Amino acid sequence: MLLAAAALLTHGYHPYAEDAEIYLPGVERILNPSLFPTGQEFFGSHAGMTLFPNLVAFTLRVTHVNFEIGLFVWHFASIFLSLLACWKLSRLLFEAERAQWGSTCLIAALLTVPVAGTALYIVDQYLNPRNLAAFAAVFAVTEVFNRKYVIALLWIAFAACVHPLMWVFPFSFGALWIVTEQVERRWARFAQRKQMLSSLVLLGIPLGPAASAAYHQSARMHSYFYIQDWRWYEWLGIFGPLAILWWLARVAKDHGRTLLARACRGFALYGIIYFFVALVVDLPSSFESLARIQPLRSLHLLYMFLFVVIGGFLGENILRNHVWRWLGLFAPLATGMFVAQLSLFPASAHVEWPGIAPRNPWAQAFIWIRSNTPTDAIFALDPDYMRLPNEDVIGFRCLAERSRLADTVKDGGAVSMFPALADRWWEQVQAQSPWKSFHAEEFARLHDKYGVSWIVVQQPGIAGSSCPYEDSAVRVCRLE
Repeated sequence: MLLAAAALLTHGYHPYAEDAEIYLPGVERILNPSLFPTGQEFFGSHAGMTLFPNLVAFTLRVTHVNFEIGLFVWHFASIFLSLLACWKLSRLLFEAERAQWGSTCLIAALLTVPVAGTALYIVDQYLNPRNLAAFAAVFAVTEVFNRKYVIALLWIAFAACVHPLMWVFPFSFGALWIVTEQVERRWARFAQRKQMLSSLVLLGIPLGPAASAAYHQSARMHSYFYIQDWRWYEWLGIFGPLAILWWLARVAKDHGRTLLARACRGFALYGIIYFFVALVVDLPSSFESLARIQPLRSLHLLYMFLFVVIGGFLGENILRNHVWRWLGLFAPLATGMFVAQLSLFPASAHVEWPGIAPRNPWAQAFIWIRSNTPTDAIFALDPDYMRLPNEDVIGFRCLAERSRLADTVKDGGAVSMFPALADRWWEQVQAQSPWKSFHAEEFARLHDKYGVSWIVVQQPGIAGSSCPYEDSAVRVCRLE
């Protein structure tokens, strides 16, 4: 519990940032069905494939807890359970207590380390379904190692209920583990295993229609879908961990640790298989719409296992019982992660505590909108607003609780997963472009075509507009 608290203080908490814009509106609409009369499709497509919004909304209704406090409790619980899962896995792989705590401390220090080029962290700085699927996946792998397959399937089922994709990775690893347990470990069988896992990764993912021109625009905005667009150090994030796992497997074998050695080899093989699956779905242009399966998100589970093993070896063989060694490793590591998070959210508080007014002027404007505009109001703002300096990727829908026209960042992400939304999304984005050149005539066109009644513009605003709210960054203006 103390380690989870230290991890929260190290990595920060930003409840309305990044993908919260996709997942929280589903929760908010369940709690208040009058919200979001338009634009539901851009978050409802995700919400319809997971029980995450229903689960969070149910607990908030039952406990009568304030919305922001409830989100904070859920987020802290996801950190705690992720560390608990890694600690249980480490207890299975290492006998020494210092090795087990080395594993758990390393995971706690690296929660927000980037997972190669997948645009994922181990645990995000806000509540989302991936955080819940993460600890479920580690619990499932631990039970697979214990040969408690029914319990493992229950954890995988929970992961499938909260996230439509992330459950595939512990399931496919478990299948690989069982297969390799029953056959001889010879390279002659490798092709057969690869073919089986290539099929498993496609289970449960709706392929949908062929890619349209609008979908292509959305997909290319998400370079992490395509392995050929990854930078060299992101490719190193694929092969470096695989090489380390093979080496750790040999070290474990030399020390007579059969389970640990086999687990390292199993995850190395798992990583190789998914790399080839990524090549198949990413490189041929005819398979563009399959890229949204994102097979290299398999690295998320592999990284968690890798850090558990590295932390175990460090605690057992290097840190041992020397307090100064533990401080010498984890104090600079945690400090580096802390500073990195400060640079990602420069205009916001590092930990945005529930009930505390935000420091970010964009967030302040969104909160004013939530309290002072009609529930059925439709807003327009720069479709690239989440990329603007000091906006700190704060979501408008989830914080302001108002409808808006489509944006390029998060709604574009929804389109990349659900191609049927592409044409509607592209039409709205083009209708708001180029935003910085808009005048009264263009805003009147948005009002006439889409019913836009309010706009959010950067300072100094638009001449002649009626703007009941302004701060150092933006103005909130009513379209007469």
